[in-house]
Amino acid sequence: MDLSQWLLFILVVQLIHAAGTWKFYVQAGRKAWEAAVPIYNAIVLMKIIKRPTWWTFLLFIPIINLIIIPVVWVETLRSFGKKSLLDTALAVLSLGFYLYYVNYTQTLTYREDRSLHPETKAGETVSSILFAVVVATFVHTYFIQPFTIPTSSLEKSLLIGDFLFVSKFHYGARVPNTTVGAPMVHDTLPIIKTKSYLYDNENPNSWKNKFELPYLRFPGFESVKNNDIVVFNWPADTVAKFFTKDRKYLKPVDKKSNYVKRCIGIPGDRLQIKDGIVFINGKQLILPERAHPQFSYEVAYDHNQLTDLTPFLEENDVTDGGYFKNNDPKSDTLYIAALTEKAATNLKAFPGVKSVNRMISKQPDLSVFPQTKPWNIDNFGPIYIPKAGITVPLNLTTLPFYKKIIRDYEHNTLAIKEGQIIINGKPANSYTFKQNYYWMMGDNRHRSEDSRYWGYVPEDHIVGKPIFIWMSIKNFDKGFKEWRIRWDRLFTTVNGEGEPQSYFKYFLAALALYFVGEYFWKKRKKETEA
Repeated sequence: MDLSQWLLFILVVQLIHAAGTWKFYVQAGRKAWEAAVPIYNAIVLMKIIKRPTWWTFLLFIPIINLIIIPVVWVETLRSFGKKSLLDTALAVLSLGFYLYYVNYTQTLTYREDRSLHPETKAGETVSSILFAVVVATFVHTYFIQPFTIPTSSLEKSLLIGDFLFVSKFHYGARVPNTTVGAPMVHDTLPIIKTKSYLYDNENPNSWKNKFELPYLRFPGFESVKNNDIVVFNWPADTVAKFFTKDRKYLKPVDKKSNYVKRCIGIPGDRLQIKDGIVFINGKQLILPERAHPQFSYEVAYDHNQLTDLTPFLEENDVTDGGYFKNNDPKSDTLYIAALTEKAATNLKAFPGVKSVNRMISKQPDLSVFPQTKPWNIDNFGPIYIPKAGITVPLNLTTLPFYKKIIRDYEHNTLAIKEGQIIINGKPANSYTFKQNYYWMMGDNRHRSEDSRYWGYVPEDHIVGKPIFIWMSIKNFDKGFKEWRIRWDRLFTTVNGEGEPQSYFKYFLAALALYFVGEYFWKKRKKETEA
């Protein structure tokens, strides 16, 4: 829905509220018209049910309001003596319309002095759980969200099995597009494995999809920079399940699969890749010290001298892909899928190794963006990374670069008639971008599905910035019995200079100090009371 449609929807909701609750207001000593004034009616209602005024704010936060609104229905009934389990169930199951029945058929007596504390242990437990879910959802949505690294595309910087805290306030938190969904889960409900949100993936024009909010981001205190590691929603995601190639499953932006890559190019940059080396605006991109780009290598060896490479791979922490030999039994060549430059240098001194050469793609690959150029993952571009407000020439040659932007990300109609590009029904020979775009790549250059395949990442797909690794499990993708904790990665920062340093021992010291301090404080308090 656009802004005018949302305003109309909110107005209708307010009228429904007023028609079903005006008598509650009157019996509580307020005026009937107060039930019909948007926002003010919520503030007054919070006074009636003896809840803090700031609860009003929660009524307008997507997802959280799905929890708070039923609570307000129940609290309203209890403020007028309707506190049985049946009253509670009818209020929730009728989506609040039980209040209509009470409003027009029951004699109401306002309980101004009612206790706000649950009368039963079960009620207290439910109240505590609801409060915890609201707080956790708020933090999860607007401040910090946990993520797990499932793939090796940023190997060496972030490892498979790293558990991250991702800041959403660095770049500014997004208001969720999806207004009706389960709290604190992404696109799938655990255990039952069904969709966690209201959306019709088969019919984009369904009424279910009308409840999407337009893109809105709160101000952040920094912008995405070259070399930042960024979590974002995968622009090309139309799959029902992650890693399942189902190309017709539509999703809201905030429910697309989460990816983590390094931002190589920012809005306004010109990017080119030459023999695997990235150039930005004509200059080689210098990666930070913690980044360790990896490539595939061809290794020539002596049959009689070469022994098992496994010790070398373990010593150099080659965790992705291992190695494989040429299928020809007479061949003296093997291939290693992912080596850093340092590891490649070390390999040259390994007994039996004759030479180690980085493999560079030379043949055109039409699976590479924009699928019309004789490029490949190692030799690519140059291309322009779109910036909001900038106008570019548009013709049949440049259109493949910007087609998804125009049609899918910025929601215009696009057609070609007799060689003429038609946008929103009008001929066009240029286009002005409405938002910023970014270019994301993995450090594991030959084993990363990234912007080289699916192009630009829109600004409205940016989720946040990884800041902290709180847990790291080796062999995370091999089953529970193989899991091993990487103690040296616990409580390490994602960014920064030098090798990552674990702050886990400081955390344990602070935790111990807290418990010791609490023990002596309680002991002193008990002695004082005695």
